[in-house]
Amino acid sequence: MQVALGGTFDPIHDGHRALFERAFELGDVTVGLTSDALAPETRHEPRRVRPFDERRAALEAELEPLAAAHDREFEIRTLDEPTGIATEPAFDAIVVSPDTHAGAERINELREERGLDPLRVELVDYVPAEDGERISSTRIVRGEIDRHGNLTPDRTPETE
Repeated sequence: MQVALGGTFDPIHDGHRALFERAFELGDVTVGLTSDALAPETRHEPRRVRPFDERRAALEAELEPLAAAHDREFEIRTLDEPTGIATEPAFDAIVVSPDTHAGAERINELREERGLDPLRVELVDYVPAEDGERISSTRIVRGEIDRHGNLTPDRTPETE
């Protein structure tokens, strides 16, 4: 099975790892990584996002051991628009979080318009932080939690 997944992934955290794990359980994975132009548009609130090349290197380092553990292949491609790569015929499934579920529905509408089969939509729920709220990159950057969801009240916000 060919699985699509997309995001900014900055910084990578346990919520992202849950998405990656599910994707590799299903098949070979293609990750659409938001371009430098698209990344700020996907944020719910403005914040600094590391350059594409830095995010790509971190993502590759994260995906390599998961791919090996599942005996799968992966590819990272630039995502220039929100519906991106998943509208291509090669994919069978898409892995999404509750935040991106509506995007997957839109992708399936576009696929239908193009005469393509809909993607199997795999919804992976949020991973809760220590305080019960979801882990998010924004909360990590604010210094509220670390990448594993542990509360970090004495931590200063990341400047990565």
